[in-house]
Formats: sequence, C-alpha cells, structure tokens
Amino acid sequence: MSPAFNDNDRRLNWRKIGYHARSALAVILAAAVLGGGAWFVYSKINDAYIEWRTEDDYIGEGSGEVEILIPRGATPAHIGDLLTEAGVIKSTRTFRSEVQRSGRGDELQYGRYKLKKEIPAAVAFEMLLNPDNKVVLWVLFPEGTTMAEQQAITVETTKLSLADVQAGAADTTIFKLPDYAGGKLEGFLFPSKYAVSEPPVASWIYATQVGQFNRIAEKLDLVGGAEQLATTPLAVVTTASIIASEVTKTADQPMVAAVIYNRMKQGMKLEMDSTVHYAVGKSGKVTTTAEDRANPSPYNTYVHPGLPPGPISNPGETALSAALHPADSDALFFVTVNPETGDTRFAATLEEHNANVALFQQWCSANAGKC
Repeated sequence: MSPAFNDNDRRLNWRKIGYHARSALAVILAAAVLGGGAWFVYSKINDAYIEWRTEDDYIGEGSGEVEILIPRGATPAHIGDLLTEAGVIKSTRTFRSEVQRSGRGDELQYGRYKLKKEIPAAVAFEMLLNPDNKVVLWVLFPEGTTMAEQQAITVETTKLSLADVQAGAADTTIFKLPDYAGGKLEGFLFPSKYAVSEPPVASWIYATQVGQFNRIAEKLDLVGGAEQLATTPLAVVTTASIIASEVTKTADQPMVAAVIYNRMKQGMKLEMDSTVHYAVGKSGKVTTTAEDRANPSPYNTYVHPGLPPGPISNPGETALSAALHPADSDALFFVTVNPETGDTRFAATLEEHNANVALFQQWCSANAGKC
C-alpha cells in the first residue's frame, strides 16, 4: 500500500483512502462523460463505492427506534458490541475508532438510551452523548407510605426482585442516617419523585432518599425545633409519620399535630388507627377491628401510652413541619368524615367528636366496602 494511505505510525488511514477513492471516482466519472456511457459507468462505480463505504458502517439517517441499556463500567468496545447486537451500528471496530478519534470517550455514561437502527457509528456516538436521548426512569413514593409499601413500588417500577430490594436495605451502615434514627430506615426514606439511574440498584435509591431527608431536616432545623418542643428529633419524626398516615390534606396536618401533643399532655392514649395498621401489617383500610386494637405490639397506641417506639411511615416536608409547628388548638379528637375528599373534623370534647364519628359512619354506610 502506498505511504500516502498510512498514518504516522504506519497504519492504514481509512479516511485518506476514502478521500482518494472519492477523488478517483470524480476523475473516472468525468472521463466517462466525455467518452459516452456516463450513466452505466456511474452506476457501476457508485455501487462499488457504496459497497466499500458500507462494509464496516451504515450510511444514511437510519430507521425505527430501539432502546439500549448501557451498564455501569462499560467500555467503548462493550458499548459497540451492544449497539451492533441491537442493529444500531454495523461494526464495533468502527464505533471504537470513532470514540478514539473524538477524544470524548470519557463522556459516555451508563443508562438507557433511545436510538435509531442502522445509523453510522459516528451518529450513534453523538446520540449517546446527547442527554435528550437518555430515557429517565422515575419512581414516585407518596407521603405517608411505609418502607414495605415503598419497596413494593420500587419492585413495580424498576422490575427489581423483592429479594434484591430488601437486600439493599440490609446493611444500613452504608447510609448517612442521622444518629437519632437508631440505624433504622423507616421514617427516613423521604417520599418524593426520584430519577433512577439504570440499571437500578436498590441501595442507591435508599441512599438518595436518606440524603433528601437529611437536606429537609437541616432546612427545617429539625434538631433545634425538637429542643424547643422539649422533645427528641426521633419523637418529631415519629409524630410526623403519624400525621402523614392519618390525613391527606396539608392544611390539616398542624391540627393533627396539636391533637397528638394535647392528648399526651393530658395523659390520654393516642388511639391512632394508623399505628394499629402498622402494628398488624394492614394497608388500604380506614378502620380497625377490636382484635386489631387489642394487638400487644409496642406500635399499638390503643394499648400503649405515648408515641410508638419509632416512625410508622415516611413523612414528607409538610408533615415534619407540622410536627415542629403544631396548631394553636385545644382539640383532642379528629376523624376524617369523608375518606375520598379528605374532609377531616376536629373536636375538643368527646360529645363533638361522637357527632363527627356519626358523619363518618353515615359515609361508610353509603360507601360499602370502602371503610
């Protein structure tokens, strides 16, 4: 091969070969035009050029769409193999050459990408560098969900197995939990909408949630607020977890906080159905049975006075704020009289409360199976 087609390190330079091939093609075509039979000569030579050009690469804009999942730590060669197997590019070698030539290989990131099929390796590389082509997996944890409920959501959204999701929470020392969490995740898995990197890792999701809890706790000055209330940070989070489990309307949360604190000041048991549900492992129910309320679990506030030993759900910012800033009220009771609308009534006397409970019972009678 002529030295004109070699790099400085004496390897073949396919770009130089392509350049000379195109130049030769132009000369031949010009000669063909002068000598007659131009179209025949053009078609034959053009077919030969296309065949040579596409031997290791596609040309054109491609067609169709395909999603590619690039794992963590994948090398350009590995990525090239994945793209080739999916029909995106024609050759791993060509893709790897494009990455090396660009000098931007370190910008490639793991994750899921939406690409076209049968496109040039250079186009595929550029598409992988464009964040608009990255498919984001979102997971939403509503406020007041328990850790078990969040794990079910994670399984449904990410398609990880329940065993993998539970295993991700086995060693809590890897998370930056506050000291007052006592090494437990319940209550500190902040509920929100999170972007999950693929392939998903359960422990990374937990770590992100704990990190968000820490940021919100600092924003609210949770530790300082607990001192002002003459209580502990864990008690604040536990109170907030009951609030988040009991009512859905943000405006009602400070009132529920007031009820909790007022009842404890008067030596009354909290008697919160949400704590019973947690104790017996029920979800999706509004009411409790006499058997449920007799359960000896330390989380059952019908049996034991004061707060449960820890959070019963994962509260959001508004519930945490309500626990730190209860309403100025003498209310001792509350009941949600319409679970669908969240309409909640508060009362300072048992007589008032019983009247509100009657409204709730009327709703239950009119909505069989929903209580």
